[in-house]
Amino acid sequence: MTASDGGPLAGYSVNCSTLFTELPLMERPAAARAAGFGTVEFWWPFEEPVPAEAQVREFEAAVRDAGVQLGALNFYGGDMPAGERGVLSLPDRGAQFRANTPVVAGIGKRLGCRLFNALYGNRSTDFSPEEQDAEALRNLRAAAAAVAPFGGTVLLEPLSGAPDYPLRTAADAAAVLQQAHDAGAENTALLADFYHLAVNGEDVAALIAADAARFGHVQIADAPGRGAPGTGSLPLARWVRELRARGYAGDVSLEYFAPADGPSPGTFLQVADFLVAGDTSPDGVSSTEGS
Repeated sequence: MTASDGGPLAGYSVNCSTLFTELPLMERPAAARAAGFGTVEFWWPFEEPVPAEAQVREFEAAVRDAGVQLGALNFYGGDMPAGERGVLSLPDRGAQFRANTPVVAGIGKRLGCRLFNALYGNRSTDFSPEEQDAEALRNLRAAAAAVAPFGGTVLLEPLSGAPDYPLRTAADAAAVLQQAHDAGAENTALLADFYHLAVNGEDVAALIAADAARFGHVQIADAPGRGAPGTGSLPLARWVRELRARGYAGDVSLEYFAPADGPSPGTFLQVADFLVAGDTSPDGVSSTEGS
């Protein structure tokens, strides 16, 4: 039984850019389905902002043939392994973001995906903060307009582990989102990654109490280590229960890092049990650091 059938992983999606990494990318949607997930998400799965059409079709076929729903997809984020965290706000990279936008929108429309994460970009010393924020708003508005016709929402995510990334708290993202809403891009929302927010010192419980129903998307991992729920000290089970009680109706994405040989399907069920019970850690789940 899979999550889409009301199985034990119902209400959870899995990020196939951080999990199932022992497999080639195109095999991960099927592995997620076999593990019991009905919904997957990905960081931008290509090296270039505008990949060859054949690469896009191969990716779409991998998702479709696996019988899973693509729940969320990142826009092009630059060279992530090298430390880049998006190009949305970079005036000298904005053309890349704008070229990537119709590709993302096309994938989303064809696969029924409605959530699209635009990483803001590290601060550049080549431009003023004001120039970078203006570039971000320009590109955010264009991205929101591109996905609006099929019900899409563009997400902004605070991150940890990137000293030059300017969105560190929910309030940082909210300030940008308010500008976007004022400019007519109302289909923009916060991606609340509880790991990043907690590591950055956010009062996650208070944020949930105040804004849960307005979250565009939620991702979780434990801290320290960005491992599976139950491997660290964050009260993730309590936060997820409160999140649901406060009106959040979307999926909660498992976006943690697993051992190099990959998690077993049983591990995911243990994580789900932990998030329901909240009193024992799943056995055999270890953590690795991530950005």
